[in-house]
Amino acid sequence: MTATDLPHYTPEEKRRRVFAIISASSGNLVEWFDFYVYSFASIYFASQFFPSGNPTTEFLKSAAVFAVGFLMRPIGGWMFGRIADRVGRKRSMIISVLMMCGGSLAIAVLPTYASIGVAAPILLLIIRRFQGLSVGGEYGTTATYMSEVALRGQRGFFSSFQYVTLIGGQLLAVLTVVVLEQFLSEAELKAWGWRVPFVIGAIAALVSLMLRRTLHETIKPEDSKQKEAGTLAGIFKNHRAAFITVLGYTAGGSLIFYTFTTYMQKYLVNTSGMPAKTASVVMTGALFLYMCMQPLFGMLADRIGRRHSMMLFGALGALATYPILAILRGNTSPYVAFALITVALAIVSLYTSIGGLVKAEMFPPEVRALGVGFSYAIANAIFGGSAEFVGLTFKNLGHENWFYIYVTVMMAIAFLFSLRLPKTPSYLHTDH
Repeated sequence: MTATDLPHYTPEEKRRRVFAIISASSGNLVEWFDFYVYSFASIYFASQFFPSGNPTTEFLKSAAVFAVGFLMRPIGGWMFGRIADRVGRKRSMIISVLMMCGGSLAIAVLPTYASIGVAAPILLLIIRRFQGLSVGGEYGTTATYMSEVALRGQRGFFSSFQYVTLIGGQLLAVLTVVVLEQFLSEAELKAWGWRVPFVIGAIAALVSLMLRRTLHETIKPEDSKQKEAGTLAGIFKNHRAAFITVLGYTAGGSLIFYTFTTYMQKYLVNTSGMPAKTASVVMTGALFLYMCMQPLFGMLADRIGRRHSMMLFGALGALATYPILAILRGNTSPYVAFALITVALAIVSLYTSIGGLVKAEMFPPEVRALGVGFSYAIANAIFGGSAEFVGLTFKNLGHENWFYIYVTVMMAIAFLFSLRLPKTPSYLHTDH
């Protein structure tokens, strides 16, 4: 795209679009903080809901509940995608953040196994299913909205802020746990301290609600009123190839993302033998750098093309995953761990910085939110949400290296599907 192909934006229009990016992504940050804080805090509350005396077994059960939240994502992706394509992106994003707020507040006051017995893990499971619905709809609608309001010629850069805030949510979640660890003993964290992050998340969700209420709508009435708007029939009839392509590269992308973010903290503790507090500090630093990388890799994609970025992601991920995980297994140095995890996350950034935009460019506006959200949610639920569970299961079986092979194979598949991406996007590239 040349400079003459780009539309002219007035200063007022630029400010309006940038503010829309900020408002949408701030709600995204809260959504993902609320969802991820479960994983980081579970080190302390796993024994409160799944008492067994075996840390690996307790982690495994809490990871299973984390995975169940992901299994609700396809339903959330379909439900909120339909709302976004037929009623509006703004309405969909407001409802999703309200649902996440309610779920976090419910976990914050949930009685433990010692108080109500088996009802405690059952209620926890129900709440996580509810939150899974919310976050399942969040990704597709936010990716769609941010892609539609981003400035042409800089869409990779602006769209990268979806993952800046997504990672920021993870970072704030782990940072909250780190701060609590400095002021509370392990006994206090297990008794009541783990509840504090969920209270913070519920309050923050109310703030993001106010910001999202200021957003302007991006879908045009003539698009939302089409017969096949927001329908699976409209996708599978006219955009089946795009849907399958998104599924293919999202499977590997989701798996490696969760391997080196949420699961990595437990991996450092449970496999490398690193103290929990040290692992939290390592992950805080790595996630901060990862967050800062997103705009840089978004700008890189604007220069070299999003297809090339995706191909590099698949190839480098397939080559580097096994050696990085294998070295981390026998490593006890937090500095080495930090360096290796940062390298892995740099590779993942080739995908995460532009993932939402690449998906959005493959669907027309009347099925864009549904196409992005539903395809992402399916792949994310199957491969991303199960990353911890699969990794811990292989460890329990005594074959942890099988997990390394599994991630490597999925990255090779992501590379093959990246080859299917069009050299010129089918949609969005001419939208003003």
